[in-house]
Amino acid sequence: MSKILILGAGIAGHSAASHLRRKLSKEHEILVVSPNRNYQWVPSNIWVGIGRMKAEEVFFPLEPLYRRKSIGYKQAKVVSFHPEGKVTETKPFVTIEYLFGEKAGIQENINYDFVINATGPKLAFELTEGLNPGSHKAYSVCTYEHATEASDALHKLISETKSSNKKAKILIGTGHAKATCQGAAFEYILNVEKELVRFGVRDKIELTWITNENELGDFGMDGMLLTYGSQTMKSSEMVEMVFADRGIKWILGAGVSKIEDGIAHYENLDGEYRTETYDFAMLIPAFSGHGFKAYDREENDVTSKLFKGFMIVDADYTSKPYEEWSVQDWPETYQNPSYPNIFAPGIAFAPPHSISKPRKSKNGTAIFPSPPRTGMPSGITAKIVADNIIDLIKHGKLAILQKGSMGNMGAACIASAGYGMTQGSGISITTFPIVPDYKKYPTTQGRDLKRTFGDIGLAGHWLKLTLHYAFIYKAKMHPFWWLIPE
Repeated sequence: MSKILILGAGIAGHSAASHLRRKLSKEHEILVVSPNRNYQWVPSNIWVGIGRMKAEEVFFPLEPLYRRKSIGYKQAKVVSFHPEGKVTETKPFVTIEYLFGEKAGIQENINYDFVINATGPKLAFELTEGLNPGSHKAYSVCTYEHATEASDALHKLISETKSSNKKAKILIGTGHAKATCQGAAFEYILNVEKELVRFGVRDKIELTWITNENELGDFGMDGMLLTYGSQTMKSSEMVEMVFADRGIKWILGAGVSKIEDGIAHYENLDGEYRTETYDFAMLIPAFSGHGFKAYDREENDVTSKLFKGFMIVDADYTSKPYEEWSVQDWPETYQNPSYPNIFAPGIAFAPPHSISKPRKSKNGTAIFPSPPRTGMPSGITAKIVADNIIDLIKHGKLAILQKGSMGNMGAACIASAGYGMTQGSGISITTFPIVPDYKKYPTTQGRDLKRTFGDIGLAGHWLKLTLHYAFIYKAKMHPFWWLIPE
């Protein structure tokens, strides 16, 4: 019998738990530890953030589902890792702390045979002074609670604008010099624009995109060359076309450093310190590791063997100039090299390098997107990890591990604006591979143009809406859920 401990119940953690439970007999224990009592389908927070979906439509409670599926569950946070056990405890363990109920504040050691660290990112709002969701007229859509607050504030502004002759300004984008998840902010600004049109106030509200990208459409992936109909165009050209068509202004190369009430302070790549005023803002925060500690058998600190911010996996972390990195630097099994029974799929693993070209302002401030690892990559890497643990349980050291690098993995992103079956437009972009392979595809910016393309239209919107219901169905582990791809 093996015990698999899964830390986190987001897309990666929940996907891993679901696949493990389906494929392993009940003699093997699967235990999920998460500080969140609900699973949320994060991509649909965008619709919650404009009031077109209720929060209840994007989340459901974990404990009843896990009880039915014979998956253990504890609502707690991780405190520390002990991958060698300790003198009085020979098995490796993780220390957790309960957050609610009678056990609140109590710590417990949980033994394991395998551990999947799927804790994802810490939403590091504190890295930007004043960027607290719901304060200073600045909001977030990173959780359904944040998105609900954003929707309330947005519609309050719309109502005030509609009943007066006053103009207003909305600012949407990244709230830190190295923030990632530009795709979510991009989709949100399109939906906000659609909402302003729907309520007849578009002409009264100035809408501005602010980003740490050097070019539009970078998305933390160094942009892309893609096919659009019979044309070949850059993602920057496609996004510029979309923004220009909707009258959205943009500010590039902006490292937001401070938020005051209705004022965003930022530094640009020219080293200029500027401000942008707003009446409503949605700014994506920096993502960081959770600051976990790790200790060996004698209680010596071995955090550096497991973490460099996020968790260390089978990547090449050798320091090298940006021009010398290779797609082969990226991990394939998401397995920690020092402790091979520890894995980290999704956002929890430390990327070996930036995908977008690192840039510094004239003052030396790093201003560029961090690598994205959300959505499809989280689900795919979680399934790879689950399958590899199953093989290790069955075959031990003879197991041949499956591999899946983001350098040979594709992803699809659909930015849908509007809501309903007849209203809306989806901007669909597929990318292969996620991490560009400049040796294999030297003339097309590291990507296969047969599988890297863009499209705009109602069909993409339908697909986005369909995927919402499909992935909620999948996450609830309804009959034949595993037939729905990651």
